[in-house]
Amino acid sequence: MRLLEIIPTKDTDSDVVNFLMEYGDLILGKTTVLCKDTPAFIANRIGVYSIMSIFSLVDQLDLTIDEVEALTGPIIGRPKSATFRTADVVGIDTLVKVANGVYDNCPGDEAKPTFKIPEWLNKITANNWLGDKTGQGFFKKVKTDKGSEILTLDLKSFEYKPRVKPKFASVEAAKPIEDLASRIKMLVAGKDKAADFLRAFHYGLFSYISHRIPEISDELYRVDDAMKAGFGWEIGAFETWDLLGVAKTTEAIKAAGHSVAPWVEEMIAAGHQSFYKIENGKTLFYDITSKAYLPVPGGDAFIILKNYSDKIVWKNSSCKLYDIGDEVLALQWNTKMGTIGAMY
Repeated sequence: MRLLEIIPTKDTDSDVVNFLMEYGDLILGKTTVLCKDTPAFIANRIGVYSIMSIFSLVDQLDLTIDEVEALTGPIIGRPKSATFRTADVVGIDTLVKVANGVYDNCPGDEAKPTFKIPEWLNKITANNWLGDKTGQGFFKKVKTDKGSEILTLDLKSFEYKPRVKPKFASVEAAKPIEDLASRIKMLVAGKDKAADFLRAFHYGLFSYISHRIPEISDELYRVDDAMKAGFGWEIGAFETWDLLGVAKTTEAIKAAGHSVAPWVEEMIAAGHQSFYKIENGKTLFYDITSKAYLPVPGGDAFIILKNYSDKIVWKNSSCKLYDIGDEVLALQWNTKMGTIGAMY
């Protein structure tokens, strides 16, 4: 796992915290995230909310496990293990314990009901179907005449059945789109059941992360860092909200029955249209204390070429040439394994 969370108490010497942050980053090579001492910290607080909210939507929208896996994996920039497979790998009992921990220890959490364990999940744990550690959970591998087959649990009949590859018009249309941001936009704008699910999921997630600032972190970029490093998300939740349009999506969130934290409303009212922005090749984030944009720490140590997307001076199917200032050009290869061929 790339993530290392550092959680100081109110009595921890700041020099100790600074040392551990630097050690985790430079020596261990981890994405090292400073967290507040709150239940589940950052990654599990947001990650388990994400999973539990999906469990709720399974019941609300009458979705199958195979349908959810198709909608919450690589198609939206998440790992192949998606949702239910992730639970099997981690351990369904572990997931339940973390959810119960948040439910019991976060009385002020506006989404507390989301962490309540559904009856079908209680039945699964009672059966000791805890995932990989017990040989079956949401999925079960069985031997067949042809070798082996992975079966999926039917949450209504509680029988394991052959996996069914779902077909959604919006997903089929989005699959050919390589750019993740464009793909997510298309999916959320769709008109079918898949789009209904993705809108409901993202609106709930955006509402939740807005209320967690400053409870679990004073800086919003730490939430995105934790989820990308800890849960393998290609794009953070605040980053996703940005690409869908903060002001427009905020109205959709409220229309869907959710709320957003007051600081988001204040940010929009002040004319700020995004949680992040790029200036002179550096990533800035909106800071709720100063009500201004501040550089994401560590940005001076790296050149992030995607921040120079408006400075591409030449490109082909294999590479891009950027003007990164000071009469310096940067060449980026995007071929498989970085192989170098002819340039035309």
